[in-house]
Amino acid sequence: MKTDIGIKEQDSKVIAGLLNKLLSDENVLYTKARNAHWNVEGPDFHAQHLFFESLYTELAEIIDEVAERVRSVGHYAVGTMKEFLELTQLTEMKYKKNDSKGYISELLNDYESIIISLREDIKLAEDHHDAGTEDFLVGLLEKHEKTAWMLRSHLR
Repeated sequence: MKTDIGIKEQDSKVIAGLLNKLLSDENVLYTKARNAHWNVEGPDFHAQHLFFESLYTELAEIIDEVAERVRSVGHYAVGTMKEFLELTQLTEMKYKKNDSKGYISELLNDYESIIISLREDIKLAEDHHDAGTEDFLVGLLEKHEKTAWMLRSHLR
């Protein structure tokens, strides 16, 4: 059945495209946070192990919300690793050391990349007359900015 929510089909396709790219970024970020949780070592292991767990737990919820937003605008969410890796702007990294500072620095870079993209996506959602997605992205931007601040604070 056709989705009729007051957004033109060509606009909803653009919105679904930006949301699927975001979904891919969030999935890659989630995987990196899980990796950090599993493999961090050092004198701050326990605290960082728990911190990374809080990050991937929040990201799991965000991933579900982004995928459901894609469905809400009438399209299908990408769901394979191949698709995620084709669409993401993030890169995989092989660490020389499994220290918390290295993981935190990498995660911070990724959060900041997503934040910059979210600012552009908010404008794009507005341009394509999708106030719902615009509002959704603003809320996500605020969450990611807070997490980036926390990550940045670990590095000072």
